[in-house]
Amino acid sequence: MQRKIFEEEHELFRESVRRFLQAEAVPHMDEWREQGAVDRQLFRKAGDNGFLFMWAEEEYGGLGVNDFRYDQVILEEFYNAGCGDIFLTTHNRLVGRYLGNFANDEQKRRFYPGCISGETILGVAMTEPGTGSDLAAMQTRAVDCGDHWLLNGSKTYISNGIIGDLFVVAAKTGERSLGLFLVERGMPGFERGRNLNKLGMKAQDTAELFFDDVRVPKSNVLGEADKGFYYLMQNLAEERLQSAICSLANARAALEETLTFTLERKVFGKPVASFQNSRFQLATMRTETDVAQAFIDRCVQDHNDGHLPAEDAAKAKLYCSELEGRVVDSCLQLHGGAGYMDEYMICRRYGDARISRIYAGTSEIMREIIARSMGLDFRD
Repeated sequence: MQRKIFEEEHELFRESVRRFLQAEAVPHMDEWREQGAVDRQLFRKAGDNGFLFMWAEEEYGGLGVNDFRYDQVILEEFYNAGCGDIFLTTHNRLVGRYLGNFANDEQKRRFYPGCISGETILGVAMTEPGTGSDLAAMQTRAVDCGDHWLLNGSKTYISNGIIGDLFVVAAKTGERSLGLFLVERGMPGFERGRNLNKLGMKAQDTAELFFDDVRVPKSNVLGEADKGFYYLMQNLAEERLQSAICSLANARAALEETLTFTLERKVFGKPVASFQNSRFQLATMRTETDVAQAFIDRCVQDHNDGHLPAEDAAKAKLYCSELEGRVVDSCLQLHGGAGYMDEYMICRRYGDARISRIYAGTSEIMREIIARSMGLDFRD
């Protein structure tokens, strides 16, 4: 499929990302999956190569490259290389943009250098035990104590939870208000729980976080302490677009690997790909992934132009995550028994894919958003 979204500089950047992954990530993936986390050194090396916070203003040490297509390239190449369980873009965009959008000048001067170099690894803490997507039911609270906020509560399923240094923590500041607080490694009362064992994404550390009378200085509040809901909503469209890009990249990589496998693997003296059932499945998957890619690329262009509708981000996330599930399942089936073996990448892609229909908003939540955009809103 010929894609028209990228320019020459994006393709040169893609080559540099590929070289970086082959040298610094791919050889270590088995080790990192075994230990349940990547080495912090990877973030430092990514910083050395200019892959972190590319959008940050030059006055704070960034490159000032505010073009989401570069982040799209990073997402695609990480999944192409089989490194999708390294959440570098969680640092770059999912969490980083909270700083980019809402941090004041003093906070940018204080935190940007470490984020750009890879010395400071970011995470975001919203989800709580028993609440899931229902932010209104959040139990973590912050109390204004004059010169600081006192934070109490717990979070779960937090990406970069073990290796992270700086967390954007959502907490109730009133009956109907929410604030975003910057909690730093080493703050008294801030503790991490266990590194959670998951179905997939084995190299991505996912942890529980606990806050017991954590004194958060007023200088560590992002924006205004009662506008957290508004801040979260502003970032959701991009988060869902990122998720859609990842899902589609994983599906396309699985298809390419399966095409190679079925051409080489023989059954009854003939390549698996020579059977009509195999050809038809491969043709269907190629069609669906190409059509999805065209929509994703348009969404990226809209996002770069500053007007990606929330319902389009939801459509992209819903369709690509559901498509990913179908594609990796079909690809594993075409691998036969080999597909169930962890030594084959399709086995890992299958396990990694299952979370896509859950994080960044479940498929059910996406359908609700899309339905409301159609006028099907029956809330009281």
